[in-house]
Amino acid sequence: MDPRDGTGGMGGGRSADGRDRDGEGRARNARPRDGLGRPLPYGADGVERQPEGVVRTPGDTVVEAQALLDAGKPFHAHEVFEDAWKSGPEGERALWRGLAQLAVGLTHAARGNPAGGARLLRRGAAAVAEWAEGSGEDRPHGVDLAGLARWARELAETVERTGAAVDAEAVAPRLR
Repeated sequence: MDPRDGTGGMGGGRSADGRDRDGEGRARNARPRDGLGRPLPYGADGVERQPEGVVRTPGDTVVEAQALLDAGKPFHAHEVFEDAWKSGPEGERALWRGLAQLAVGLTHAARGNPAGGARLLRRGAAAVAEWAEGSGEDRPHGVDLAGLARWARELAETVERTGAAVDAEAVAPRLR
């Protein structure tokens, strides 16, 4: 049993309607997932999930997220950025949230959702550009925010123009 199901490995975890829920009714994600985070049938072989709630140094966050992006797993990279967003200093939360939005935008573009992908890529690009302007830092933790914003806007234009799913591994950005 997946320990994230909220049952402490004691079984259960599925509500009467068949959805993954903990004892208090909160959603849990015990279903296996593919490399783009899409749920697979119970019992299917999925891609190993990123552990949730991990506190990493900013440098470790960037290195782990880059490895996941390079492997064509932007959904999983988004989870790494989300951990930093939730556990990092208040002044950097908007930065990590913007990076998470970029990863989710790539996820949607790779899943064949050009409208959602383009929207999230642009939202993430605007967020990291705004954070850089407000903080006066254009390369926090070595991350090239201007380059990422440019990559995201260009990819958004491409997915809107073609309407085709992208290969997440082939178009993955360089964070540094």
